[in-house]
Amino acid sequence: MAKYKLISVSGEQTFDIPAGQAVVVGRAVTSDMPIYDPTVSRQHAELRADERGLNVKDLGSSNGTFVNGTQITETVAAPGDVVTFGKVAFNLTEESPAGAPPPPDAFAARPPPPEATIVRKIDVPSSGELAAVAEGRTSGESLLKVEGESEEERSEKKLRLLLEISMELSKMQDVDKLLEKVVDITFQVMSVDRVAIQMCEDSSGELIPRLSRNRLGDMSSRSHVPKSIANRAVEERLAILTDNAAMDERFQGKSILMQSVRSAMCTPLMGSDGTVLGIIYVDNLTATNSFGDEDLEFLIAFSGIAAVAIENGQLTDRVRREAVVLSNFQRYFAPDVVEQIANQEEAVKLGGAKRPVVVFFSDIRGFTSMSENMNPDDIATLLTEYFTEMVEIVFEFGGTLDKFMGDAIMALWGAPVSTGDDCDRAVKAGMKMLDALEELNKKWAAEGRPEVQIGIGINFGDVFAGNIGSEQRMEYTVIGDSVNVASRLCSKAKVSEILISEPFYKALQDPPKVEALEPLELKGKAEVVPVYRVKR
Repeated sequence: MAKYKLISVSGEQTFDIPAGQAVVVGRAVTSDMPIYDPTVSRQHAELRADERGLNVKDLGSSNGTFVNGTQITETVAAPGDVVTFGKVAFNLTEESPAGAPPPPDAFAARPPPPEATIVRKIDVPSSGELAAVAEGRTSGESLLKVEGESEEERSEKKLRLLLEISMELSKMQDVDKLLEKVVDITFQVMSVDRVAIQMCEDSSGELIPRLSRNRLGDMSSRSHVPKSIANRAVEERLAILTDNAAMDERFQGKSILMQSVRSAMCTPLMGSDGTVLGIIYVDNLTATNSFGDEDLEFLIAFSGIAAVAIENGQLTDRVRREAVVLSNFQRYFAPDVVEQIANQEEAVKLGGAKRPVVVFFSDIRGFTSMSENMNPDDIATLLTEYFTEMVEIVFEFGGTLDKFMGDAIMALWGAPVSTGDDCDRAVKAGMKMLDALEELNKKWAAEGRPEVQIGIGINFGDVFAGNIGSEQRMEYTVIGDSVNVASRLCSKAKVSEILISEPFYKALQDPPKVEALEPLELKGKAEVVPVYRVKR
């Protein structure tokens, strides 16, 4: 019996599927085929290879199992199909037994039969201009659902239809719903058996099935886009019409024969920069010569409108994601750091990771007693001026504002972005804060306002860093013993004093002059902690 392999579209994972044995796919480490992705359930699907092909059975997964973009409960997949668990896609391949000759199939080279022709192909260059090239004999009658007593009337109705489609698609911003609408419209305006959309993956350029439906609206039926047709449409930027795909030597492949594809059209979805976003594919499973030139030309115009809408939808998704990042992080990170985070696809998910981080605390000395003699407005004004100046210094040296805690500031270096000299940046920021505070105190003294004095504590060590909270409200912060040590160093620091830990001092690349102090006993620490005071 043939041996099957599942190869991830990224090429990072390959699994052999033994014949006659049940293989459980899931996120659990005990799975026969473990896939460590959050969209994959612990027990996601069961696979079993037999003489029919690879039987794929969903085990009640949260995010579904798909074959060629169609969600399934149980079906049989064949070599050349794409099997997707959650959002992780695999190509199914078949290996012939060692020493066995390859089976005769449509991949073998053979002279084209006389009726095998591409009826029409249209090059789609990056510029978006279409150059038509006719090949072979004339095509069949048009299957467009557009009536008219004359060619002029039909042309007018087609233009009006395309305008209505453009207006309808322009209202939609969600890409998934947009793709569903494109499929719906295709069935409304064309007499086709099946419609499928595949999208190019950004990183690899691989075509990933996104949506497939037959004319009865059934998305659970086994549907497939022949790879030979899809790949040529993408690689050569061709809009293709073939009147008998199973006999066409240009599209020889098992999937075409197995799917009984007869007439088919496929056109690339071209982005504004000349890249291929994906393809739209339609076919007829029973009748040859189904489509005509008019159908192909209409599909090209329709795909152009759809591509613009899809590109706008993708842009809207990116802008929305970046807006979430900015709303969550703009107050806490330097502008260049915010930009880096906004450009990361997975920037605003809950969770985090263990990483080495500089933790920085500064605290106003005697603030409680000072505030007792001030009215609330004066306190708010003073703190606003103080925090504004201090936070600007944190950002100037590439730090992250973690939070305000009353009159205290907690800042980070090394999270979420590390620079390699985070410790040096942090200590320089602390020294500049003390200098800036001297200038602020001179200003406040001249205005008859009280002076402010601070102490600073800095530590370096491993912490848990990430987004904590809920999907509606999250906060980027760090948790761990290193945070506690930094806070306690700050509480021990005297006026205008910067206390640093030994791990922090050892991590400095260009250390300032320091003075070793008596090791401190810190709450929660079994042993005394070596401490240094930074000299100014």
